[in-house]
Amino acid sequence: MAFPNSSTPLLPRDSNFVTPSLLWKSGAILATVGMLAGAFGSHALKRRTGITPESLSAWVTASHYAIFNGLALFVISMHPRFSTHKFAGPAIAGGGFVFSGTIMALVLWKLKFFGPITPLGGITMIAGYIALAF
Repeated sequence: MAFPNSSTPLLPRDSNFVTPSLLWKSGAILATVGMLAGAFGSHALKRRTGITPESLSAWVTASHYAIFNGLALFVISMHPRFSTHKFAGPAIAGGGFVFSGTIMALVLWKLKFFGPITPLGGITMIAGYIALAF
């Protein structure tokens, strides 16, 4: 068994980790989470104590971003070149989950330590979209 060293890539060069199927499924999960969160936000979340108009607006933003990123992953999964891009799809999926998920956690549970993590998800997501240009 070979042990990793400083020249070992994070993913093997011949890895088929990123597949159109993975991106499609990630998009489906992200879009579903966004739709469920939107429905929860418009019905049950409003009635919770401590929910301000600002936190409800943040919730809506998180659910919209989840849906939009899910739809983008559907489209990327069908692209002949980008459906196997090693960075773009996973960055959009992971960044989208982190960005939307941490905002939802902040609204629901007021867990302040998620605050600094949210921009990292956003930056990762944006980097994924930028990678599609190259």
